[in-house]
Amino acid sequence: MTWLQVVVLAIVQGLTEFLPISSSGHLVLVPSAAGWTDQGLAFDVAVHFGSLLAVCLFFRDDIVALLRGSGQLLTLKHDSPEARVALALGIGTVPAAIAGLAMAGWIEANLRSPAVIVVTLSAYAIVMVLADRFGRRDRNVADVTLRDALVIGCAQALALVPGTSRSGVTISAGRLLGFDRRDAARFSFLLSVPVILLATVYEMGGLIVGDEAVAWTQLWVAALVSAVVAYVSIDFFMRFVSRIGLLPFALYRLVLAAVILYVLA
Repeated sequence: MTWLQVVVLAIVQGLTEFLPISSSGHLVLVPSAAGWTDQGLAFDVAVHFGSLLAVCLFFRDDIVALLRGSGQLLTLKHDSPEARVALALGIGTVPAAIAGLAMAGWIEANLRSPAVIVVTLSAYAIVMVLADRFGRRDRNVADVTLRDALVIGCAQALALVPGTSRSGVTISAGRLLGFDRRDAARFSFLLSVPVILLATVYEMGGLIVGDEAVAWTQLWVAALVSAVVAYVSIDFFMRFVSRIGLLPFALYRLVLAAVILYVLA
């Protein structure tokens, strides 16, 4: 990889990981449009690690509270808000973990195409608008139930398909369950922590047992760039989501799908 490719793709990952516009879709489309070869497993590990650092740093108070709640769960105390949210996040992680182990290889081999991304960008744009328009706004993260966690977790599993957007589909699920915009986004981003961590560990295992040469300097730079841009992206979204809602991101998805369709035609 060239340094230009490293920096551009790290910015793309950091910018799109937590905005509801599909990071996986952009990481397929940008190299395709630029004529670059696939960035490979090692790069994916690095930029996901950067995204993980960003979300943990931004929600550091929540992470500390969740660790405290996890400790309470180990002592069979589950009536505190921290313990309930920690348990909900654990339940919500299960569907994506199972789907990832069972189907990630098949999806990687069969669904990483511009045509699939056109469909998922468009379809989930409509879902986002409807969920944001008709969902109630009278619940917050402290109200989350295990049923909520399972529904949002199943929605998260759908994001294995490129073009879906993990944050977009989980925020939409949260809105349909009655969470206000900010808390739907907050739960979505917190739910990303165990998922990204599991994916990073899994992908790192592939690196360790694989024969791929690793350019460590480029990977550290990619992780740092991804972390900085992802932090700014989260800050922007959390500041403005209550006011702007999901409509601008849905329109962006529809425009991007139209552009891809025009290029493919």
